Amino acid sequence: MSVETVTGTRPSPPRERPLGRRRKVGRYVLPTYSWLVIGYLVFPIVIMMIYSFNRVLGGAQVVSFSWNGFTTLWYQQWSGVPGLTTAFWLSIRLALVSTVIATVLGTLLAMALVRYRSNKFRGKLAVEQILFLNIAAPEIVMGASLLGLFVTLNINRGFLTLVLAHVMFSIAYVTVTVRARLAGFDRSLEEAAYDLGANPLTTFRLVTLPLIMPGVLAGALMAFALSIDDFVTSNFVSGTSDPFPVWVYGATRVGIPPQVFVFGTFIFMVGIGFAFMSIVLSRKKS
Repeated sequence: MSVETVTGTRPSPPRERPLGRRRKVGRYVLPTYSWLVIGYLVFPIVIMMIYSFNRVLGGAQVVSFSWNGFTTLWYQQWSGVPGLTTAFWLSIRLALVSTVIATVLGTLLAMALVRYRSNKFRGKLAVEQILFLNIAAPEIVMGASLLGLFVTLNINRGFLTLVLAHVMFSIAYVTVTVRARLAGFDRSLEEAAYDLGANPLTTFRLVTLPLIMPGVLAGALMAFALSIDDFVTSNFVSGTSDPFPVWVYGATRVGIPPQVFVFGTFIFMVGIGFAFMSIVLSRKKS
């Protein structure tokens, strides 16, 4: 008979292991860290949106970071600053054109990198390294080199040079995004379409493209965001055609008008709308 039975006492419960406590604490560390990072990134945008409703006291209509009262005047007079509206619509047209071109070229390049081996696609390794260098290269190096190229070829700087520059640095991002989507693509679906009599173009339009469309949309959204946000490269190759970021930088010397915050809020909300649309389409297709 054991000692516990004789004395009538029960054995003490086992102590909680420190590992279990660490796991409980670990559940909150990563979410807390993630929300802190998100808050750090979103905080300046929220400040911009708040101060787009701030009154301006005095003669010069420039941004004031002392709260003077709520107003919607700047939203009513969104086109009241000479040159700002022109620069904004130039950035929109530039982003749309460069996004379409970069998405088409980047998608085709991603398919070539995934579908063909090195013995059939000579220079595949060189293309992959160039894409990596495109992403890793500092923008000031890219902008200066493009400026030297355009001056050497005697190409007038303007909308054309802006499109060429934005397409060049957007292709790599589109290619990487679409390539990740193609990595898990089931080729047997295309082979089944060929067996049913479909030609390569029909197979791509009805089978391949719908399946990789989430990756294509993600790459297009990234190209659009990079284009409309770019300042360094655009500042080198814009010439007399100043996009929105270049115009805002020039306006900082005399004072930023409040309408800049209005346009910034609009761009942010449109970007959020496109992001949600991409998520919804991805869920429907999956």
